[in-house]
Amino acid sequence: MKRAFDFLAAAVGLIVLALPLAGLWLLVRLTSPGPGLYWSRRVGKGSALFPMPKFRTMRIDTPEVATHLLDDPDRWLTPVGPLMRKLSLDELPQLWSVLLGHMSLVGPRPALFNQDDLIAARKVAGVDVLRPGVTGWAQINGRDELAIPDKVALDAEYLRRRSFLFDLKILVSTVVPVLTARGVTR
Repeated sequence: MKRAFDFLAAAVGLIVLALPLAGLWLLVRLTSPGPGLYWSRRVGKGSALFPMPKFRTMRIDTPEVATHLLDDPDRWLTPVGPLMRKLSLDELPQLWSVLLGHMSLVGPRPALFNQDDLIAARKVAGVDVLRPGVTGWAQINGRDELAIPDKVALDAEYLRRRSFLFDLKILVSTVVPVLTARGVTR
């Protein structure tokens, strides 16, 4: 049932948001050189790598590491990058990954291919059996503010509690942190 819901919601979302998505893509293209989308190598279910699209919020010469590992992350942002990140607009293309089955609407946020500490901790906790999500239990309980052990503990709690109703609760609870940018550091 979860996969059917994900597929249907992603398909409807992509159709309904087609014009705003095209507008955001154009905004990125007009305000900085490079493509409108950035395809990030992420770790999915069973630790398999998959390409995850995001609207590009950083310059094309940015090192491929987690933002918090950059010396001065703000200097790498595009002119519209801060606003897109604050409102999580850069995440909208991930509906494509949900449609393809690489991601779910709800699950642990997909780690970057080189976040070895997070990947290892999730394997130990058994969380790597889950399809990563556009949002998740950790997302609504701290987002970027969470240390890796806390994030993995919340991911493991999600694994134990997962159900369709819990997913709906997380989806509804995602709206407030996104609209207020609560827990976003970059």
